[in-house]
Parts: sequence; structure tokens; C-alpha cells
Amino acid sequence: MSDDPLEWTGLDAEQRTLRAQIAAQSRWAKPGNRKRQSEASSRSRILQHEKLVDPDGTLDPKERRLCAEASLKAEMTRLALKATKARQAKKRAK
Repeated sequence: MSDDPLEWTGLDAEQRTLRAQIAAQSRWAKPGNRKRQSEASSRSRILQHEKLVDPDGTLDPKERRLCAEASLKAEMTRLALKATKARQAKKRAK
């Protein structure tokens, strides 16, 4: 199987983005407790980062949580920087 997502999805980057937006909007359109839904997602993200910062599970749980929160904030900041660069490049291309 190719590493090129276009070959195995038949969708280009813009179409994959739209598909993801449709999925997210559809999920939030369903009735239910929004707070509970978002808390589950937040817990999952923190657990992922706990595994990244302490793969062997040797840190104190409080320290691991602090490191995971910092790791998550760093990831979000990297994504924000990437987004600003993309917007800037798009603006220049016009």
C-alpha cells in the first residue's frame, strides 16, 4: 500500500479536511452532554501525552500529569504556528 493518502482514499487534502469537518460537526449535532463528550476527548489527549512523556511509567503521577499538560500545550502551540505560516503563505500567493 502506498504512503500517499490520495491513492488509498481517492480524496485530496482539501476533501479530507472537509470530510473531517463533516464528521466533527455531525458528532456535535447529536443530542447529549457536550461537556461529557469534550471531557472524554480531553482525558484521551492527556493520556496520549502521558505515554509520550513517560513511556516506562516511572514518574510520579502528578509529575507525569504536569509534563503531559506541558507537552499538549507545546503541541497546540506548534499547530498554531503552522496554521499562521499556512495563512501567511496563502496570503502571499494571492
